[in-house]
Amino acid sequence: MENYEDELQKLTNAGAVFIGEYSTEPVGDYFCGTNHILPTCGTARFSSGMSVNEFMRGYSVIKYPENALKENADYITLLAEAEGMRAHALAVKVRNN
Repeated sequence: MENYEDELQKLTNAGAVFIGEYSTEPVGDYFCGTNHILPTCGTARFSSGMSVNEFMRGYSVIKYPENALKENADYITLLAEAEGMRAHALAVKVRNN
């Protein structure tokens, strides 16, 4: 393919794209940093190839201000109660006095 840059812009879902006759799949699978664990059966629409991130863990840090909790308490409580999470709802209610 001569104008592969133009064609790459048209892609919406792909696990990996191998460009040129020397970019063989074994190069991608074993040597250049990607790997051969790629999304199949259309799952590239919502998933990427496996990476080092699969072996790392992370966490969220939440520092929600009092005024924001008071402003949104009713919404948070409504969601918690809709899920049947009464203790979650209570955790907000006791702080919203």
